[in-house]
Amino acid sequence: MTGTTQDDYTDRYARRVRGMTTSEIRALFAVTSRPEVVSLAGGSPYIAALPLDAVGEMLNRLGAEQGASSLQYGIGQGTIELRERICEVMSLSGITGASPDDVVVTVGGQQALDLLARLFLDPGDVVLAEGPTYVGALGVFQAAQAQVQHVAMDAEGLIPAALEEAIAATAAAGRRAKFLYTIPTFQNPAGVTLSEERREQVLDICERAGLLVIEDDPYGMLSFESDAPRPLRARRRDGVFYVSTFSKTFAPGLRVGWILAPHAVREKLVMMSEANVLCPSAFAQGAVTQYLTTMPWQQQIKVYREIYRERRDTLLDALDDLMPEGTTWTRPAGGLFVWATLPEGLDSKAMMPRAIAARVAYVPGTGFYADGTGRSNMRLNFSFSSPERLREGVRRLSGVMEKELEMRAVFGGSAALGSQRRRGPAAADTPGHELA
Repeated sequence: MTGTTQDDYTDRYARRVRGMTTSEIRALFAVTSRPEVVSLAGGSPYIAALPLDAVGEMLNRLGAEQGASSLQYGIGQGTIELRERICEVMSLSGITGASPDDVVVTVGGQQALDLLARLFLDPGDVVLAEGPTYVGALGVFQAAQAQVQHVAMDAEGLIPAALEEAIAATAAAGRRAKFLYTIPTFQNPAGVTLSEERREQVLDICERAGLLVIEDDPYGMLSFESDAPRPLRARRRDGVFYVSTFSKTFAPGLRVGWILAPHAVREKLVMMSEANVLCPSAFAQGAVTQYLTTMPWQQQIKVYREIYRERRDTLLDALDDLMPEGTTWTRPAGGLFVWATLPEGLDSKAMMPRAIAARVAYVPGTGFYADGTGRSNMRLNFSFSSPERLREGVRRLSGVMEKELEMRAVFGGSAALGSQRRRGPAAADTPGHELA
């Protein structure tokens, strides 16, 4: 190695690389994989709930009976068989009349976002997105050299008035907002769902402003109380790009997602995908197609719902019982996540090393904001760990927070905060103006 830097290639990188940072979640993987650590981080589905023997037999048949095609190159748009099944899946959520011709199969939902960013974003463009928002989307927009402008949420999801203000402020600054990126149903990381009334308002605002909408819907089928509201794409066709994935409802390891795009854009997305990956895995597509065709996958969704409902309830009960006074959190009706706000003065990122030392992990809120805010927040996942582990994780986390509060009481701050525990309903039951 020469020079004073650890990376001798720094001056050779493209400009778009210079601002890239490591994902808050990926940086935790090495720690959360340790068995002694209770992980409330990550967002992994509980794959052990699948009938793995039956899935294994299905994959064996796929290789034996269709190996000559499923192990071969495919087409950039994805197989017609899978695209037809995807249209059937979407119809269950209320997106009817979608054509397989307008579906582009992608390598997970992440590639779908990357293709849309490559298609629409020039350096310096503005993306409007909920605050907080999905960390993977922030990475994609950052790589595209776009600027993310966050739009505030409350317990009913994105606030329409805040969206109008963000559009007006962007225009006043002489900038161009290309699209709104939104996860309206069981949002990651906040867990909240955009209300029925607001869905129409948000679509009306975007239509008036000429703003495209990218609707990311990986969790819509994981509802715990009742059916989720119809997607935005079920209400409007023009200007709405619907993105989803089988990572949360079947298997993330297969990396199969899709985009439902307006017909005029479909061909450009296919060309983008071909330039990016040539073609999505034919074997992975065949596996998903066989799963949707030959196995009781809708019943499996019900199994996931029951498991995740129990785990959500366990997490919420543990938070009610154990969290220090001043802590609040959302109460999701589906999905995988709870968004917590810490007592005043606590910093989730600064507290993380002490949490790891106490053998519990979460994701600091800073990972879900483009501007590094969110230090008073954390995302808690309930899908992967058992109910017993979830309660133990909250116990350990509460102990860390209590010690932090005691230190503040000694070196500055209110001692009362560290001496009481939260009881009764979470404060997040009462909508506030913003989540953070």
